[in-house]
Amino acid sequence: MKQLTQPLQGIIPPLVTPLLDNDTLDMEGLKCLIEHVIAGGVHGIFILGTTGEFASLSYNLRCELIENTCKLVDGRLPVLVGISDSAFRESRNLAAFAADHGAAAVVLTPPYYFSSGQPELLEYLKRIMPGMPLPLFIYNMPIHTKVVFFPDTVRRAADIPGIIGMKDSSANLAYFNQVRYLLKDSNPDFTFMIGPEELLSEFVLMGGHGGVCGGANLFPRLHVDLYEASLNWDFDQIDKLREKVMQVSTTIYNIGQYGSSYLKGLKCALSLAGICHDFMAEPFHRFKEKERAQVKTALEQLKYDQLL
Repeated sequence: MKQLTQPLQGIIPPLVTPLLDNDTLDMEGLKCLIEHVIAGGVHGIFILGTTGEFASLSYNLRCELIENTCKLVDGRLPVLVGISDSAFRESRNLAAFAADHGAAAVVLTPPYYFSSGQPELLEYLKRIMPGMPLPLFIYNMPIHTKVVFFPDTVRRAADIPGIIGMKDSSANLAYFNQVRYLLKDSNPDFTFMIGPEELLSEFVLMGGHGGVCGGANLFPRLHVDLYEASLNWDFDQIDKLREKVMQVSTTIYNIGQYGSSYLKGLKCALSLAGICHDFMAEPFHRFKEKERAQVKTALEQLKYDQLL
């Protein structure tokens, strides 16, 4: 197991889950994808997040993914495992399985379906942490969970032993500033990572620790270079790299008219690049030929072979 340093910093791709069908991992694709992102210089790997379609995967498949990812990474990078679930016990079970197979940390959203109040959310974290076998990152994903970790809740959660950081996918930089202000004296090593890559540079310039960026599945080096340029305040480089990131975001992620377009586009692009299959777990399906042709055109306009 690769040990975590605190705070965790850099680019941590939220790995897509390569699939052959609803119940079968694309093992060759998983191996190719892992080697691709490691060669791109990423600083860790996060599985079973939103980009990994975790909520659509059976528990058997989740465990298979955890075991094989940890085996393929083989201690070269820290592996973070999503354990989000509506059932308390299932999150605990996944955490134990992840620990047994060499993961470095786990990641947890608020329980979804029922809407928790902030006191209830804090109590939930206090109940789940005793006996938690790995350090834990809380995951703020309000668009899907319908629950926000309020800044003061984050401050109080950071005092719970074992909770070491946060991934925020709210796309709200004011929220980040509020949380950072509340933690600056009491817990300066608390990791704060952003999800949306469109804000990665601004986030790092403001003192954020890095990004859990979906596009790093496809273009890991691009995102690592943007992170490093931002860390070094190299604005000429930032402008060039951010232009490419925004080109990906406004083309590949926006083909089609549904909320699933981001993930369909990303998986399709990975398929066209020869990295892994693009099968989508139910209830979604992969892009058909019309959309696939649009992704191909977008990749060609990006000169993607120079970015891989």
